[in-house]
Amino acid sequence: MQQNDLYRIKNGRRRPGFCTAAYLEPVNFPYYAKDTMTKSLTSLWLKNLRRVSKAQQAQGRKLFKGLLAKSVRVPAAKPAAPVKTIRPVKALKIPAAKVAKPRAKPTAAPKPAAAVLPPLPGSWKKTFFISPGEGLAPARRMLYWLYLPSGAIPAAPRPLVVMLHGCKQTATDFAASTRMNELAERKGFAVLYPQQSAAADRHRCWHWYKRATQQGEGDVGLIAEMVGQVQAKHRLDTSRTYVAGLSAGAGLAAILALRHPQLIAAAGLHSAPVFGTSDSPLSGFQAMQQGASMKHQERAREFSVDQPLFPGIPVMLIHGKSDPVVRRVNVDHLAAQFVIIDAPFITSTEPVLRSYAGRRGGRSPRHAYKTATYYAGRKPQVVKCEIDLLGHAWSGGDGRLAYSEPEGPDATQLLWTFFSRQQRLNKAPAKARVKRLVAAKL
Repeated sequence: MQQNDLYRIKNGRRRPGFCTAAYLEPVNFPYYAKDTMTKSLTSLWLKNLRRVSKAQQAQGRKLFKGLLAKSVRVPAAKPAAPVKTIRPVKALKIPAAKVAKPRAKPTAAPKPAAAVLPPLPGSWKKTFFISPGEGLAPARRMLYWLYLPSGAIPAAPRPLVVMLHGCKQTATDFAASTRMNELAERKGFAVLYPQQSAAADRHRCWHWYKRATQQGEGDVGLIAEMVGQVQAKHRLDTSRTYVAGLSAGAGLAAILALRHPQLIAAAGLHSAPVFGTSDSPLSGFQAMQQGASMKHQERAREFSVDQPLFPGIPVMLIHGKSDPVVRRVNVDHLAAQFVIIDAPFITSTEPVLRSYAGRRGGRSPRHAYKTATYYAGRKPQVVKCEIDLLGHAWSGGDGRLAYSEPEGPDATQLLWTFFSRQQRLNKAPAKARVKRLVAAKL
């Protein structure tokens, strides 16, 4: 059977790859051709179906391969980041190590007096002196140290030296720096060291500049009572009691000797301020730096007039020419004052001048110094000793302590040599001499 007899092709063409059944219209055939036609159409439909299936399978495989390739595809390497050009770092300039300069060795701090005081065979004891108050006045007390030389009590009473320390010192400091206990052990005299309370003055300065103190009150009166009690308790020689001091202690020693001559046979004043011209700390400082102009002579004359029966006081004045604290002018004014006060007893019209050369080497080096001495008969009455290159320090003392100069002359030895020639015998000058003195001053 021909194809034109079986089919009428709609639109006169086929579309490849698609089932042609949609484009065919059935034609009314006789019954005998229906079975054959059905088989032909079935075969054709199956072929087309197979072809479409293969095409779909091929397309599926292609798609699967494409997906598989994407899943296992190695990602393309990213382009390397541009390498930054590293600029050469400038070499750091390392400063050369500084060579440490050798530091100056710090000045060794002064050693405590307890480490400097040598062990001595005598008795060295601390005691409090208590003075009962009068009326409503409270009781007063003051610490003191007392050195008594070793050995049996001699038949004759021992002399006593009262030592008054300076500002920023204690009794033990003063004992160690002056070495007075060592000399006392050799010479056989007792040494008393009153100590100013830190409650009374934070620097332990004696208030020599106060008007009440200059009149004999305050610390002066308390120390005078202390001296009397020590003399009686230890049976000391009341006619050979001496007082010495440094700086503020020397200022107080001068007042003690002038206000209590019945107790004190002689005084030794080292670096002392002028007497009686100040009444406050400020005026006291001015006196230490500038002296007292002409007031020092007026004050000495007033004292002599007020004390016509004053028995006189032998005094030795020691001062450094390079003292920046209590300047040299003070020793000149003090010497003039005591020459006026001791005028009834001085027999020489002019002082005897002596010079002593310095020694740089040897076992006992010393500064050069000069003395000017007024005599009462054969005994020195007023001695002024000026030492070259000495500052505000005890001459010939222990250099390990403050306010102490190791180079001589030895002030401790000078003072004892002077004291040993003095004794309180005559209580007052003759009445006729007093009358002539008072008339001359008027």
